[in-house]
Amino acid sequence: MEKSEATTIEVAETSRERKGKAPLLAAMVAADHHAKAAGTKRGVAIFDLILRISAAAAALGATIAMGTAEQTLPFFTQFFQFQASYDDLPTFSFFVIAMAIVTAYLVLSVPFSIVCIVRPVAAAPRLLLILCDTLAVTLATSAGGAAAAIVYLAHNGNSDANWLAICQQFTDFCQRVSGAVVGSFIAVALLIFLVVLSAIALKKH
Repeated sequence: MEKSEATTIEVAETSRERKGKAPLLAAMVAADHHAKAAGTKRGVAIFDLILRISAAAAALGATIAMGTAEQTLPFFTQFFQFQASYDDLPTFSFFVIAMAIVTAYLVLSVPFSIVCIVRPVAAAPRLLLILCDTLAVTLATSAGGAAAAIVYLAHNGNSDANWLAICQQFTDFCQRVSGAVVGSFIAVALLIFLVVLSAIALKKH
């Protein structure tokens, strides 16, 4: 009888231990999964910060290159001086303003990107970034596309509209505005990557 009672008590204790261990094991698995997810999101946020700084540098370079594009030819007449400047064309002026806005936004968004690194599971700053990044992509694309059309005409002209190519004379000017357009499209590509990264991070929520 004593053996039977001892066996019965032993089985009861083992059952209680298993019931106690089950929630503990589930909590450990959930905590491990949460830690892995947070680590992945932190890695995405760090990459986001690197891309954001690179995009700001590209946008700033494009703004400076276009804003300082000016050339005066060494020959002139009594009534004319042959000069080309970015503010001679409204499209280039719009480009400078738009890319300056994009640059300012990217610089101001860096603290929010750092918040996403410190708090990788926070959804609010990531949602704000993806909305503003989309607007920045739209603005930079419109400015770059409009300026690219003018740069194409400056290089090739248009015989149907009697627009002459000026880049054979204003070589330095054309090089600067062409470089500015390239810089703007680099910024656009990086901004698109930022939107994709934010979408991936939000999807993991």
